[in-house]
Amino acid sequence: MSISIDTVYQRVLGILNKEQRGYITPQEFNLFANQAQSDLFEQYFYDINQFGRIPGNNTEYSDMLNILNEKINIFETSAEPIRSGSYFTLPSNLYRLGTVIYKNTTTNPFGVTTTESIEAERVNANEFLYINSSPLTKPKNVRPIFVANSSGIRVYGNSEITVPTSVEIQYIKKPAKVEWSYQMVFGEALYNATDSVNFELHPSEETELVIKILELAGLLIKDISLYQVANSEEQETIQQEKA
Repeated sequence: MSISIDTVYQRVLGILNKEQRGYITPQEFNLFANQAQSDLFEQYFYDINQFGRIPGNNTEYSDMLNILNEKINIFETSAEPIRSGSYFTLPSNLYRLGTVIYKNTTTNPFGVTTTESIEAERVNANEFLYINSSPLTKPKNVRPIFVANSSGIRVYGNSEITVPTSVEIQYIKKPAKVEWSYQMVFGEALYNATDSVNFELHPSEETELVIKILELAGLLIKDISLYQVANSEEQETIQQEKA
């Protein structure tokens, strides 16, 4: 489920050419396309915070929180992080860390081994010092905790957990960098589907992507009217969604 970068590209150029407003190069389009995708993606999380404070509705397909979660679910994934030194290194495409799961493996007196997946509690580095100093709050394999910083995460059970396969993370990844790839043929840029990267956003965002890219293009070609029209369309869409 994705949005064709070529479809968006052709729509943007079609509107610019129809109105004789100017031209943007493929390189400029790619910059605008990634900026537009990033803006829409990041807005999801602010919208969830806003809509979470107001009553929803009972309809199956028009509750805004459900719609936003459906858009974000596209980017939910999991991984078993690689250990580097004292930390488990987080994936390079991580946008927001969700659940950290410790797989606690135990063997009973009869030799039967079982593995239980337990969610680790996140604590701040300064909190860990106090938590770890008390026998009542000290982390255990059945009650693990983790500390995160720019180096990655450190997970603690009965001791510091060092086995990579014992830790799994669930997280929201960043959208892949989009690119309208092309080959020059007789001085014309022709679409190269093989090397192009489509938008990963929900298909419903196609029109909004076109509007946002046109808005940025209007600033580039110094056409304030194009910027104003695109911005007006964007604001109207926002008002409809939040009415």
